[in-house]
Amino acid sequence: MGQHIGMTRRLSFGLSRELWLVQIGIFLNMFGYGAVLPFEVIYLHDGRGFSLNIAGLVVGTITGVAVVTAPLAGSLIDRFGARVTTIAAGVALAAGYAGLAFARIPVHAFAAAVLAGAGNGTLNPSQSTLIAALASSEVRHRATAVSRVATNAGIGIGGALGGLVAASGLTGFVVLFLGNALTYLVYVSVLVIIVRDGARPKPIKGGYRQVFRDRAFIHLACTNVAIIAVGWGVFTWLVPPYAEQEIGISARLIGLLLLANAATVALAQVPIAKFAEGRRRVVLMALASAMFAGACLLVLAAGINPDTAYVALVLASIVVGVGECFHTTVLMPLAAELAPTGLRGRYMASMGFAWWIGLTIAPVLGAQLLSLSPPVAFLAAAAVALAAAASALTLERMLPDASRLTPRPRGADEAGQERLQRSLISTPKRSHLP
Repeated sequence: MGQHIGMTRRLSFGLSRELWLVQIGIFLNMFGYGAVLPFEVIYLHDGRGFSLNIAGLVVGTITGVAVVTAPLAGSLIDRFGARVTTIAAGVALAAGYAGLAFARIPVHAFAAAVLAGAGNGTLNPSQSTLIAALASSEVRHRATAVSRVATNAGIGIGGALGGLVAASGLTGFVVLFLGNALTYLVYVSVLVIIVRDGARPKPIKGGYRQVFRDRAFIHLACTNVAIIAVGWGVFTWLVPPYAEQEIGISARLIGLLLLANAATVALAQVPIAKFAEGRRRVVLMALASAMFAGACLLVLAAGINPDTAYVALVLASIVVGVGECFHTTVLMPLAAELAPTGLRGRYMASMGFAWWIGLTIAPVLGAQLLSLSPPVAFLAAAAVALAAAASALTLERMLPDASRLTPRPRGADEAGQERLQRSLISTPKRSHLP
């Protein structure tokens, strides 16, 4: 019986049925989103006849509204609960993408984009808060790791199949957008019928004022802006044009760089989450930042020697993927632990907003530096990453003792059941420490 329980725990990775249902929902959402993401502008321009400017503005509206909505979502989460807010976000996204499927004139497309953007800005923080509510502090990092795998696998598989469907023209585009809307509705149905996130905590007075008074959290959020700007922003928006224009890498090979990064995250995220258990969180964040700095130097090396340029870029993509795994293993679980339960929605929304700021800074400032001098741009990015690593290390003294280590779940490995039995007959110790 004990062996059966241990095997079940290992297969479930310590996560509950509700958490696995949420992870499946995330995969479905990202599968649908990945299928439409590369074709949003193409569909509006080629399929509906919008000018490129109008098509770009419609797609930009989705992102712009998401940025504005994210902070507002925090208040809604704390007032109505993460599950209810996630359901509302899913309905808005389903309505928005279904509207885009049938938008024949720009005004209809913009209205649908506003709905999709509001849903997108609300879904991420509410979903993160829901995962934090369903997962104990011992396994929160594991739940985050699985959601990352679900996200990358969904986007990768969805994008590959989406290209096949889009090849049939307007009808294919409509099918993709309606299919994306359907994935959100399926997710919403699961949340309505099966998933429960427990009693809603009473909101804490002060709202975002309380968040801004939390020195440790603000330090974490500001450090995260720098890490995201380099780790995600630089390698999303600066490396592809640099590789094409300065090194002469083809678009097909650049696409394989993105695939190498996504595959690295999908394969390494869960093992790294287990490796992190019992280790200092700030060291893992600093290690991620150091990896991003090293990846920037690899990109520079690619421009020096054309014979090994592509190998250096592939290696940089893999290093970035590993760094992303370390960073995401720490970030949201730590933010959830720092947050009082009644303010968790605002904390998650604030961290999401910091993420958006980092993604905005990278293409805006990075593109200017890249146009002036690529070596300066990537050396500056490496310097920012190293500064972020130093900032992460100084964060530890602000953290509560119980939040400094990634928890090691009891019963999660082969010796887990034995330790659990011993704990029943010995003095209880704090479960979040190894």
